[in-house]
Amino acid sequence: MAECRENNRVCSSCPNAATCSQDEQRRHQEELLKKRLSRIRHKIMVMSGKGGVGKTTVSVNIAYELASRGYKVGLLDADIHGPNVPLMLGLEGKQLFVGPEGIEPLVVGDNLKVVSMSFLISSPDTPVIWRGPLKMAALRQFLSEVNWGDLDFLIVDLPPGTGDEPLSIAQLIKDIDGSIIVTTPQDVALLDSKKSINFSKKVGVPVLGIVENMSGFVCPHCGKEVDLFKKGGGEKAAQQYNVPFLGRIPLDPRVVEAGDSGKIVTAQAPDSPVAGAFREIVDRLLERLGEKR
Repeated sequence: MAECRENNRVCSSCPNAATCSQDEQRRHQEELLKKRLSRIRHKIMVMSGKGGVGKTTVSVNIAYELASRGYKVGLLDADIHGPNVPLMLGLEGKQLFVGPEGIEPLVVGDNLKVVSMSFLISSPDTPVIWRGPLKMAALRQFLSEVNWGDLDFLIVDLPPGTGDEPLSIAQLIKDIDGSIIVTTPQDVALLDSKKSINFSKKVGVPVLGIVENMSGFVCPHCGKEVDLFKKGGGEKAAQQYNVPFLGRIPLDPRVVEAGDSGKIVTAQAPDSPVAGAFREIVDRLLERLGEKR
């Protein structure tokens, strides 16, 4: 998958692209997609109804925590217009390359493979100005032409809302395990998270659970807990819609500092409340998927 900068689109890497018809290329890609996905045991999409709730932070830390436990994990940054995963993992400015088995993802540590639109554009400031069909084509290529190999988990970090990218992933990954919905306790965020729950149900994607982010702040000076954005709204929404509640993550400045510096907060501050919260969320997720060990 190479970027064609002349017309701002992603070109197919079908080996016979020069001679194949569009239908033949499409069939080849469908076969490749099925083959790639068959080697991935669990596929999970991480969604939010609105931006700014920490969805990418949750995606990155869940993927990293799973990888640290020995699982083989892929992390697909499916936010075509605002890819932030590379920054949070210290991969900003890196590029993908094509190997014998397809596009090679970047690797973090021993067990985490990462792919993002950010790896295909000339600079972080370059906008991707695409309509729906091109975004669908790019996501199809990310899934079918990247050499993901054998994975225990593929975590798909989606842009906020219920538009092209979530719908494309739901259609492309037909045996997806489910969605994780990230919200904050604020009423406006909860309203949009309920739309994500209903979106998942309408497209036949099980809701694996809700994560309530920015849930309470513990003052580092006096130890008092302050509910800056309220607390408990995500759990109430889970009860209202009869979906699991995976846990709440406290507001902690170290999360911002770690993400901006390309580091993982659970690795930087393993004894912090936020690291403990992520471990508990992953424990519950594994239990939901029958992977508890």
